[in-house]
Amino acid sequence: MSEGYIHLLELGRVSYAEGLEAQRRVVEARKAGLIGDTLLLLEHPPVLTLGRNSHRENLLVSEELLAARGVELHEINRGGDVTYHGPGQLVGYPIVDLRGDLPGKKGPHLGPVDFMRMLEEVMIRVCYDFGVPGQRIAGRTGVWTIASGSTPNPANEKKLCAMGIHVSQGVTSHGFALNVTTDLRDFDLIVPCGITDRAVTSLELEAQATDDAARQPTMRNAINATARNFGRIFERQMLACDSVDELLASAAQA
Repeated sequence: MSEGYIHLLELGRVSYAEGLEAQRRVVEARKAGLIGDTLLLLEHPPVLTLGRNSHRENLLVSEELLAARGVELHEINRGGDVTYHGPGQLVGYPIVDLRGDLPGKKGPHLGPVDFMRMLEEVMIRVCYDFGVPGQRIAGRTGVWTIASGSTPNPANEKKLCAMGIHVSQGVTSHGFALNVTTDLRDFDLIVPCGITDRAVTSLELEAQATDDAARQPTMRNAINATARNFGRIFERQMLACDSVDELLASAAQA
């Protein structure tokens, strides 16, 4: 199995359960050494997810109200608190063996924190591709806008991309959620990631108007930018595959 590329699968808009099942199948194949590292890119219908470190008080409405609004609720094994996924948000599940040939690896495996910093760098570059300066904030995982002005107010640093991963047997799952054209009103259902002093935003709201079609904040452009920058940061070629079934079938034939 070559370490020279990363499989890229675009799943489109799928239910959260369907996305989790696709991720589970790919993770199992990666742990078994049947396939190489893989990046799943997808969208979800409205759903709230509770990570391992979540606090129920950060869910601001009842489960009955969520059900009435058609918003699913899932408890999952990634790190982090409560977050929202929905249409117009690009979700990425990088399934990567941290013991592989990865940039910056100093021992037998790349540390999960170092992996997260690499993911943040990918998304900072994605935002920059749309003319949106992004940054890290110490102690807070994810990618944020940069407060402008001569006396920047940290409250104006808004979250563009949420992140949280799980690592099992050296293989990562879950990942990132970039707000591209997301309806931000649905974030009112929660305290996003448990953070009360900074708001959320989207590429659509932050990007400057442009006549360049490739720099307009569409989902297609965000997918292209994410694949391109993921390959650059992880120093691999991105190899497109049409489906999980095709990926696993090709592994079985190898």
